[in-house]
Amino acid sequence: MNFDLRLPIGILFSLFGLILVCFGFLTKGSDIYAKSLGHNINLEWGAVLLVFGAFMLFLAKRGKGA
Repeated sequence: MNFDLRLPIGILFSLFGLILVCFGFLTKGSDIYAKSLGHNINLEWGAVLLVFGAFMLFLAKRGKGA
């Protein structure tokens, strides 16, 4: 049984990251970021989740070849 946990984790984090990045772009310049000192937290953390998810997908793809 060759179940690689990195694949579903990569898909999940990439999907959540993509959702947050899209929401961050749609609400850019909104008043909801006043509490976070003007930082677009959704955009920033969405990018972090997207990069992590892409890295996990890369590791899953690389692991299948070995």
